Amino acid sequence: MSTAEPLSVAIIGGGFAGIGAAIRLKQNGIEDFVILERGTEVGGTWRDNTYPGAACDIPSRLYSYSFAPNPDWSHTYSASAEILGYIRTMVKEFGLEPKIRFRCNVTGVEWDEQTGVWAIALEGREAVIARTVVMASGPLANVSFPAVPGLESYEGHKIHSARWDHDYDFTDKRVAVIGTGASGVQIVPELVKTARSVKVFQRTPGWALPRANLRTRSRTKDLYRRHPVVQRLARRAWYWGHESVALGVVWESPLTRVVETVGRLHLRMQVKDPWLRRQLTPDFRAGCKRLLMTSEYYPALQQDNCTLVTWPIARLAPHGIRTVEGIEHQFDCIVFATGFDVCKTGTPVPIIGRDGRVLAQEWKSGARAYKSIAVSGYPNLYFTFGPNSGPGHSSALVYMEAQLDYLAQAIKIVLERDLKALDVRQDVEDAYNVELQRRLSKTTWNSGCSSWYLTDEGFNATMFPGFATQYVNQLKSVDLRDYTSTVREKDTAQT
Repeated sequence: MSTAEPLSVAIIGGGFAGIGAAIRLKQNGIEDFVILERGTEVGGTWRDNTYPGAACDIPSRLYSYSFAPNPDWSHTYSASAEILGYIRTMVKEFGLEPKIRFRCNVTGVEWDEQTGVWAIALEGREAVIARTVVMASGPLANVSFPAVPGLESYEGHKIHSARWDHDYDFTDKRVAVIGTGASGVQIVPELVKTARSVKVFQRTPGWALPRANLRTRSRTKDLYRRHPVVQRLARRAWYWGHESVALGVVWESPLTRVVETVGRLHLRMQVKDPWLRRQLTPDFRAGCKRLLMTSEYYPALQQDNCTLVTWPIARLAPHGIRTVEGIEHQFDCIVFATGFDVCKTGTPVPIIGRDGRVLAQEWKSGARAYKSIAVSGYPNLYFTFGPNSGPGHSSALVYMEAQLDYLAQAIKIVLERDLKALDVRQDVEDAYNVELQRRLSKTTWNSGCSSWYLTDEGFNATMFPGFATQYVNQLKSVDLRDYTSTVREKDTAQT
């Protein structure tokens, strides 16, 4: 281990979470930190997702930090490039450039009990030593390809939605799209504009609601700049509007029927063919899978050069895709809109805690944490967007902002009190998760459908069973009664 003086904080990841954590640390008077980013620029998922039509399905005024308001959003829902520009602006405005170390690919994180520091191993570089660590790598970082036989046998062009090939010309090409989730419904409308033919392979249809993406008027932007309180009020209005949606999508209620009725009306108004409507109608409750926000997808499916395929895929062949009924569909290119490898049963990098504990092993049957942020046995280590912090109805940044405030408080306690270790109590963490899973059992996510929220065994390690307000309120302050601490100077344990 390096003999250099340890940093106060190491932040792993330069996306929304890492940049937000850095800002909140600075605002709390903590300047001795670095951001370790494996890429060559900031942005995280919004740097990586540059596919045609890439955009956020949460309104921009809510999909941004309250402590870094942007009065210049161009539309109700922002495109990928504009969101990436917002992240870059935060880096500049808060003076974070000197704190970022690019091309730092973290390969492991290990706790040293004797010195009370974390060693962050880097690929091809000297390890970074820090007293506290923020795991801000995010859940949407590592791409996921489907487990389809013959994946490597296909000889045509393959593109993943999060690793888009902008040099590939789709003009006059036969294209397959595998995946009809949030990325797929944005990609398909763009591909049908240029490709000779597009076949969309659907495993299960999703509930889709209309998305009215209005351009923001110049006078509205001017008003926000001159009177920031107006923008704050607009953000609160969007916030409470989305909170009300929870009543229909987090739990099954009469409002669930309202959401489903809106979805069916949207489908009926946009799709005239009864058979196609039947193929696009979900057989599960709204909210059980992620809601899709789109007004372009259904019209795109009905273009002359677009076909929906609902037969299951049997395997990939050298020239295309074979479905279970024995037909081989041949393509020049296959687009995989199949999402990300979300760590529900492991960790993005090896994390070794006290007494050689390996977090990936402890999370083998499903990830668990205290309030999604801290794990017993891994002191001074904090997660953003950790286990069970996913929203089904609101902005992820509302949840993340609460996490950032909480971890900034915890880190400030560690540094100001010169603690060697601040570790959440195992009994507290266990009790929290027992109650969490009890509440999850009553939600639509656990009502029987298969989704990326659940492990293969049906354990929900992803979502928070409640309102955003409830999640935010539980993170208002760090209760030291939930933790054990060790002071560096005296090396004595306290509770």
